[in-house]
Formats: sequence, C-alpha cells, structure tokens
Amino acid sequence: MNSKCYCTGWPLVAGLAASVLALPSFAAALTLDEALRLAENNAPSLAAQDAKIQAASSAAIPAGELPDPKLLAGVQNYPIGGSDRWSINDDFMTMQMVGVRQEMPNSDKRKARIEVADAAIDRAAAERGVERLKVRQSTALAWISSYSVERKDALFQDFYKENRLLTDTVRAQIAGGRAQPADAVTPKQEAARLEEQQDDLVRQRVQARAALKRWIGSAANDKPVGSFPQWPVDPSSYAHKLQHHPELAAFAPMTREAQAKVREAVSEKQSDWSWELDYQRRGREFGDMVSVQFSWDLPLFPDSRQNPKIAAKQAELSQLEAERDALSREHTQQLENELADYERLNRAVSRNQESLLPLAREKVELSMASYRAGKGDLNAVVAARRELIEVRLKQVDVEEQRALTSARLYFAYGESSQ
Repeated sequence: MNSKCYCTGWPLVAGLAASVLALPSFAAALTLDEALRLAENNAPSLAAQDAKIQAASSAAIPAGELPDPKLLAGVQNYPIGGSDRWSINDDFMTMQMVGVRQEMPNSDKRKARIEVADAAIDRAAAERGVERLKVRQSTALAWISSYSVERKDALFQDFYKENRLLTDTVRAQIAGGRAQPADAVTPKQEAARLEEQQDDLVRQRVQARAALKRWIGSAANDKPVGSFPQWPVDPSSYAHKLQHHPELAAFAPMTREAQAKVREAVSEKQSDWSWELDYQRRGREFGDMVSVQFSWDLPLFPDSRQNPKIAAKQAELSQLEAERDALSREHTQQLENELADYERLNRAVSRNQESLLPLAREKVELSMASYRAGKGDLNAVVAARRELIEVRLKQVDVEEQRALTSARLYFAYGESSQ
C-alpha cells in the first residue's frame, strides 16, 4: 500500500515542480546595466585591446637600452705565403684574437625611441577607450532594440482581448438583427491579421537577440526587463565635450608618437659611435697584445639618406593632423544631426502621448458606439481599431528611436568624458 502511494506521488511532485519553474518570477531577466556589465567583462575585442596594451608596455622596456654587445673572435695576420705559411704560431705577427664591441647610438636617438615607445602605450590605451565606447554603445543599442520587441509583443495581448470583445459585439448585433451575418467573419480576419503582425515580431526578436548575443553571449536569450533608458541630453555640454570624444582623443598619443618618430629621423644626422676592446694572443716567444678602437658613423650624404626619411615622417605627422581635423568635422556634423533628431523624436513621443493616442482611442469608442446603436458600419470600427493599433505600435517605435539616439549621444559625449 505504501509502495503504491509512493509511486503515485512522484507525478504530483513533478507537476508541482514544473508549475513553480514556469512562474514568471523564476524567468531569467536581463537589465540594461547587467548587459553592459557582461559586455565589458566578456567582449573579446576588449581582451584584444588589453593584450595590445601589454605588448606595447613590454616593447617599451628595451626602447632606450643600448644594443647588445658583440663578441668577436678570430685570427689576425695569418700567413698564407712564405716559410711560415699555414702556421698559426711561427710568425710573430699572427695572433688569436677575442674581443667585445659595443655600439653607442647618440643620445637624441635613444631619447626619441623612448618617446615613441611611451606614446605607443598611450595610443594603445586610447584605442582601448575607443573600443570600450563601441562595445558599450553597441550593447545598449542592441538591448534597446530587443526590449522594444518585447514591449510590442506585450501589446498584442491587449489587441487580441479587444478583438474578442469585438467578436462578442458583432455576435450581439447579428442576434439583434442590426448587422449582417457576414460581419461575423471580420473579427476572425482581424485576428489573422494580428497573428501575421506578431509573426514579424518573432523575426525581429531573433535579429535583436542575435545582435545582442554578439556582445554578451548566451545571456542575450534572457528577456530584457526594465524601461527605455532616459539619459539627460545637454546640447551645450555635448558641444563642449566634442573634442574629448575617444576617437578624437586617440589622436593625441598618435600625434606624440609621430612627432617622436620625426625626432628619431632627425637624430640620424648625428653620428652614432662604438667602442671595441680586443685581446690578441701570440706564440709563446712573443708577447700578447690588447687593442682598443673607436668608430663613428659619418652622415655625409643627408640629401639622399637622412633628409628623405625626415620628410617622410613629417608627412605622416601632417597626415595625422589632417585626419584629426576631418574626423572632428565629421563628429560635429554627427552631433548636430543626432541632437536635431533627438528633439524631433522628443516631440513625436509627446505628440503621440498627448494627441494621436487619445484621438485614436476616442475614434474607436465613437465608431463602436455608433455600430452598437445600429447607425455605424463595421468597416469604420475596424479601420479605427487598426489606426489605434498602429498608433500604439508607433508609440513604442518613437520611444525606441529616441532611446537609441539618446544612447549614441550619451556614450559618445556624456559617459566617455566623465
């Protein structure tokens, strides 16, 4: 008896467990802050930038060091003729030699190389800042698009409910003789039309989650929760902070690096030098010797050697300055366009909330009242309901577009300059 109770109890327990797990409160949720945190912690592109900074830091360590010394070994004055030929000990001039040579680049060149290496580290850090902006901004845009799809999908529950009420109304009108039997088909057509629209949302959901998955991985499958972000938009502050945009700020270390390379090229006009110390061993009957010698480079032909290199580095510096100016103008245009678009969307959101949406609801109510009174046409009711559906969906669209524009402005000119 007990065994039978034990066996039949398992399905009950399993059913209860399944019910609990199916509750909405247990569903995984993804907020915008969590998405941004995941993106910054897991983005492969940021890991690549960190490795680039480490590489630049490691490369800077030997930048100002002297070249490795050279070990010299050989035989000097080895006879190949005469009575002592092919002998290493008989001729008093033959010596076995071992020595060391150290090259000494001029001080300006070593200083310039240090400056190039330090600027390369700063450039790598600045490039990471640009990539961080891209990751955070792209994640926010993807989350907003994904959240917008969920907002629209939630509206369809209201649309289906309203369509069921329309079905009841049409049936009542037909039963009372105030409508044609063919009117019973119209709510069914509207339900199919809603399903078609909702199918398109399924496609949009897949695309939005795919975009978000690029930045945060499998967590993109969690349902986005919260609300559209509302960052403060300050046009005058953004215009002031324009030059601090990470993409423009990155030109500062790039320019320093190019200037240091110009100085390195100029330093080629100064002589490098080297010293050498040799020990020469001769036969036992002859004394050993020590030699010391110095050498200097002679930059005697700068017009065909050093000057073209200097000109090339100066041209690269001019190229950087021109590119920064061009990018600055591009960002100025983008900022003005984004601000203008944000103001337009702000007005559109207010217009929808304060005018278009209330008017569309009023039109549905009036057309429905006329239809119930037997004075209106069902087509007018359907047309009014379609307008209301479009206005409600458009409300989500304009709020989404405003949030996307706000995100682009905030991450480019708000957060990045804090």
